[in-house]
Amino acid sequence: MKPLLYPANDAKTLAKMSKATALAAVMTAPRTTELREIALPEIGPDAGLLRVVACGICGSDWGKYTSTKFIPCILGHEIVGYVEQLGPVARARWGVKEGDYVALEEYLPCGHCEYCRTGEYRSCIETDHFNPNGVRYGSTKLSVSPGLYGGYSQFLYLHPRTVFHRLPAHLPPQIAAMALPLGNGFQWTFLDAGIGPGKTLVVLGPGQQGCGCVVAAKTAGAENIVVVGLSRDEHRFAIAKRLGATHTIAIDIEDVRARVHDITGGLMADVVTEVSSAGPEIINAGLSLLRKRGRMLCTASKKSAVPLDADRLIRYQAELRGVRGHSYQAVELAIGAMNSGRHPLELISTHVLGLNRVDHALKLLGGEAAGISIDGVQSTPGAIHITIEPWN
Repeated sequence: MKPLLYPANDAKTLAKMSKATALAAVMTAPRTTELREIALPEIGPDAGLLRVVACGICGSDWGKYTSTKFIPCILGHEIVGYVEQLGPVARARWGVKEGDYVALEEYLPCGHCEYCRTGEYRSCIETDHFNPNGVRYGSTKLSVSPGLYGGYSQFLYLHPRTVFHRLPAHLPPQIAAMALPLGNGFQWTFLDAGIGPGKTLVVLGPGQQGCGCVVAAKTAGAENIVVVGLSRDEHRFAIAKRLGATHTIAIDIEDVRARVHDITGGLMADVVTEVSSAGPEIINAGLSLLRKRGRMLCTASKKSAVPLDADRLIRYQAELRGVRGHSYQAVELAIGAMNSGRHPLELISTHVLGLNRVDHALKLLGGEAAGISIDGVQSTPGAIHITIEPWN
């Protein structure tokens, strides 16, 4: 791991700052980004500026990258950086100061709706990217002033409604950038589904969200953690086992239900978490793995055409729940797991690239990149978590 330094101490960085612009990778068309210099904004009393040192690529970025909905914008919401500038009102409200090392959530909640007032600000309409007027990091158009709302940029505008998490100073940026996907794992697996000692979890999908679920279940003390994927996911299975998975199953080779039956002595799974990109048929397949009164959580989209096996759902008194995003508590649990050093999270971080490689990074995520070699160096066979470091 590279040593963690505050970039403002670097003379080259300070010289770049004098331009009063931020270099950013702007999505200008589906599957296309270009580097642009964007003027740094004047910071009002209730806002601030973040120097971005890392931004992870979320699986949801692929959907945005292939869509016209968000053009033009700066993608990236798994944001880590140093607080560069603060207005006096912001400094008092946020409880942070210049130089603090922080991770941000993507949400910019209004603070006054029912969801915000009850602590469920991830459901706030004003920060939902399905709301055409919503504002949130990583999916807000450049036309919304001051434009710097995405993490694939050297600087980020700190909106007055920003949600902060302080980070341990020793945590490398590419690990810290996993705060949100790991937070999702803690939210869905632990806080929503109640996984714990003696329980069996089946994770459908061995990507970054699936790895987050494994880490959360391992931390919570689950007895069986079963990760399901395809035979081509052999390298991901190996990483999942290093993170704490007890079993892996390739669905195109093995009978998943029979294997889960054997693993649990016929009891089947307490919880099934669906974090794959599979079609709607995956829901009924997941329900078939549950024990009576088990819980299945679905996180991936585009499952609306599912011919739901409602009979099994009722007979098994099972719970089928759609889940999305993370709470403040979940992200704090993820940061605690990262800080513990008990999990080899560096295995999830398969690529670290600069702004000039954002297109390549997104196409790696979407499986459209021609190769895995990065700048002539052969990396791990396939992407799990990719980090953009804007000053690299």
